[in-house]
Amino acid sequence: MTRTRPACPCPIPGLPAGFFLTDSRRTPDPLPAIARLPRGHGVIFRHYDIPDRRALAARASRLCRARGLLLVVAADLKLAREVGALGLHLPENMARRGRPHALPAHWILTVAAHSKAALARAAAIGADAALAGPAFASLSHPDARGLGPHRFGRMLSNTRIPVFALGGVTPRTMRKLPTQRLAGSAGIGAYL
Repeated sequence: MTRTRPACPCPIPGLPAGFFLTDSRRTPDPLPAIARLPRGHGVIFRHYDIPDRRALAARASRLCRARGLLLVVAADLKLAREVGALGLHLPENMARRGRPHALPAHWILTVAAHSKAALARAAAIGADAALAGPAFASLSHPDARGLGPHRFGRMLSNTRIPVFALGGVTPRTMRKLPTQRLAGSAGIGAYL
């Protein structure tokens, strides 16, 4: 079955060039960062723990549409539908439950993957892409050790889906990563 997705100027048709992840701690108001994103990028709206999540998601959605950005909502299919998102992102623990049955056919599905097994699971449930890492040390998870280029490359070996490098990825560190199945980067700090 062929799915039709919005066109974007990115290396892999149907996928953005990179993803900005919202974070209620590091970007309490993500709208200024979203307003600076280049056309063809994506936003994964997380902000899980705020009382006005729906209102902020709706504002982010309007801004993404106006700027030519792909909006993906994390962990909440109902909210994604309500705000007119074009995708759903599953944290690794939610991906263990499988692909959501009510996911619209034209949406993209991204999955967080922090191990080789999680990458295989993402492919098995039909994810369009995985956010894998942490590739390097990250401010979001200061206690987590980054994989580094070699371990990250081994994690990606035999991966059947496109991968966005996550965790401590900057233009400089991105050049150190293997390009096999690497579609781009995902993060917070690199976009701020």
